[in-house]
Amino acid sequence: MDKTIFELQAEVCKTIASPKRLEIIHALKNGEKTVTDLVSILGVPKANVSQHLAVMRHKGVLKARREGVNIYYSISNPKVIKACMLMKEVLTEQMRERNKLIKKAKV
Repeated sequence: MDKTIFELQAEVCKTIASPKRLEIIHALKNGEKTVTDLVSILGVPKANVSQHLAVMRHKGVLKARREGVNIYYSISNPKVIKACMLMKEVLTEQMRERNKLIKKAKV
């Protein structure tokens, strides 16, 4: 059982291991958006956004619902956002620590 969970965890981590996909998660943290909304927010071509959304949806990171001609994307589980925010906090703390060491080395 543990091996299966680790394999699934690795797959999800690989899925979100893209700066653009992390931007998409960030853009969706306050609610669902259409592809058009995300294109505007991210400033990348629609085909590129659609490709990222399809991968993330296929891996269960995102969910989609259709309303008329629009498809709305949202985070499938709020813990995905928490996990990304936690990792961002860890990296921010590491960067601060490195900056402190660099400043000490310069003195």
